[in-house]
Amino acid sequence: MSLTIGAHVDQTDPLAEAAERGTTLVQFFLGDPQGYKGPEIRYAGGASGLRADAEVAGVALYVHAPYVINVATTNNRIRIPSRKLLQQHVDAAADIGAKGLIVHGGHVGKTDDPAVGFDNWRKAIDATDLKVPLLLENTAGGDNAMARYLERIAGVWEAIGSASQSDQVGFCLDTCHAHAGGNKLDTVVDDVLAITGRIDLVHCNDSRDAFDSGADRHANFGAGQIDADLLAGVVRSAAAPVICETPGGAVEHQADFAWLRERL
Repeated sequence: MSLTIGAHVDQTDPLAEAAERGTTLVQFFLGDPQGYKGPEIRYAGGASGLRADAEVAGVALYVHAPYVINVATTNNRIRIPSRKLLQQHVDAAADIGAKGLIVHGGHVGKTDDPAVGFDNWRKAIDATDLKVPLLLENTAGGDNAMARYLERIAGVWEAIGSASQSDQVGFCLDTCHAHAGGNKLDTVVDDVLAITGRIDLVHCNDSRDAFDSGADRHANFGAGQIDADLLAGVVRSAAAPVICETPGGAVEHQADFAWLRERL
């Protein structure tokens, strides 16, 4: 099976990172994943240089938005800065020619109606100029998460569907998050496709923790608790580009690529 398999890398020189791994697909953060400071381009040639050099090298770039973004919350002090940060990262991703921006689903408070979070997602999509595709990623933990359980993903997706730029919203399926979040990997691709109609990217990761643990801790392939056939089955069925967010550097990622390809 011919699928592009890449990795999450440091953003300083993602093209060199891609070459070290023998891939044409990389993902990275633009700035602090835990802060609101805004995107930062560390590539020596700047945003335009990275865009041009990536095109010449034939490397596809994806950007992962900061973890702190939570456009679903009812807390204005988090939701409003989150929307601003989301737009900043969309703009920066567009500037470097990224194929998409991956963002977590966020959550609402303990006593909040999830429907409020769904509608806040709709409002965020309407309020954001989506210059690149925005890929919603399923998450591992939190009872009030917007994208842990399938029914919550369905709620977000239905709400987004009425937004003016809904065609610019896609889905990123993370295997570790699905496993730790309590979603069976033997059916999760069909389950997600029944809701979204699309899977644009797969984050293929093993999990250090047990099924439905709610713990987001990635492991290298074969070193975690996910059955090898299930991991390969998700990748095969989703038929989308693959990013490995597994621990280590180029050597470990090359080993993970080889492990996965042997089972496809």
